[in-house]
Amino acid sequence: MNQTDQLAVLKKPLPVSLAAVLSLIFADRFSMTQAMRAHHGRDESSYPPMLPDAVIFAHSTEEVAAAVKLCSAHDVPVIAYGSGTSLEGHVLALHGGVTIDLSQMNAMVAVHSEDLTATVQAGVTRKQLNEEIRDTGLFFPIDPGANASLGGMAATRASGTNAVRYGTMRENVLALTVVTADGRIIKTGTRAKKSSAGYDLTRLFVGSEGTLGIITEVTVKLYPLPEAISAAVCSFPGTGEAVSAVIQTIQMGIPVARVEFLDENGVKAINAYDKMALPEKPLLLFEFHGTPASVAEQAQLVQAITAEHGASDFEWASRPEDRSRLWAARHNAYFALLQMRPGSRAISTDCCVPISRLAECILATKADCEAQGLVYAIIGHVGDGNFHVQMLVDPDDPADIARAEKVNSDMVTRAIGMDGTCTGEHGVGMHKMAFLVEEHGEGAIDTMRALKHALDPKNIMNPGKIVRW
Repeated sequence: MNQTDQLAVLKKPLPVSLAAVLSLIFADRFSMTQAMRAHHGRDESSYPPMLPDAVIFAHSTEEVAAAVKLCSAHDVPVIAYGSGTSLEGHVLALHGGVTIDLSQMNAMVAVHSEDLTATVQAGVTRKQLNEEIRDTGLFFPIDPGANASLGGMAATRASGTNAVRYGTMRENVLALTVVTADGRIIKTGTRAKKSSAGYDLTRLFVGSEGTLGIITEVTVKLYPLPEAISAAVCSFPGTGEAVSAVIQTIQMGIPVARVEFLDENGVKAINAYDKMALPEKPLLLFEFHGTPASVAEQAQLVQAITAEHGASDFEWASRPEDRSRLWAARHNAYFALLQMRPGSRAISTDCCVPISRLAECILATKADCEAQGLVYAIIGHVGDGNFHVQMLVDPDDPADIARAEKVNSDMVTRAIGMDGTCTGEHGVGMHKMAFLVEEHGEGAIDTMRALKHALDPKNIMNPGKIVRW
């Protein structure tokens, strides 16, 4: 029995009575068509499609609550769906059930520019939010690359290129509206900058990946747009030199806004995909935010550090269009690498280690990829010790997939041994579940499982993710 057949055994048909009621409530926003189910039955992971039995498009928190309450009464699984950009199987309907698509819940609830906060529905994307608040002189800095929804970013505790300066979703979410497993609506947190009032439920749901409840509204921090922004790109003779330059930059306390690493394979891929002419060597892409004077000072310090580590071709990109082109190329790296092996699928994985161990971890992982003969690239938000490995495999070749998974397993074990984590930002989903015990220990996993049992006693909220029931 193959993997898809094994998963099919876990599924039960959707009760006809439930389908009838959902169809009545949601009308043309309820679908059981093969095409709609297939669209919601896969993400950017390498897993085979796992289709829900039905899809509904919600427009309000109350509609989500009504749907969850009905599904709970029939013991039917519920999967929240944002923009489908997750990488670890987060939105796959492992046990079938009903997918609640939140993408049409895309209203701006309130912007309090004087308090530097905004409250949005879960389907608002990061680009939409920044477009809406552009005239306020503020911006939302969390940038995972894809134009992900804010609800999905909160659910997976996303971060991205700006995390080295602005933090992750964990630090930037103030409050949530959540629908619990029994269909209740709860509020967590307030717009106040701090609180000592009770358990921190906001932090509990941020990163819970839809396994404890469905996030329907998010209140986030905003930041003033920098007075000046400058970017620079430089190439290095090797990976070790590039990463060592980053380590020294961070240890000296230089407040860079972004620092991204691409190995020579990643640079080659974006050159071909975006018609660029960057030297095909390990590369660092920096961005500096602040006043004109502080930006100039940061850049000069970084240029001196990179020169000590053998950097060449240090080029500035002060014009907005030049910066945008560089960052667009960086964000396209995932799709660019896919073109290096047509017909392949990507196994994309990440880990995060203390900054002092970053070079060692990246170099060892790179050696593993070479030893396995993989088509791959290593790309990282290296300013906070986080890097990604994208490996291209033949989806019909089990041996090819096994080689990539061996690299992933060795990388994660190595990172945990360095007092790091199995995932810095992708999240656990299905792919990283096996590593949680290794990272946290049985006692911590039992505590997580106890929370899951307490908040979702019927195991209907995105079952089969994070911890085993």
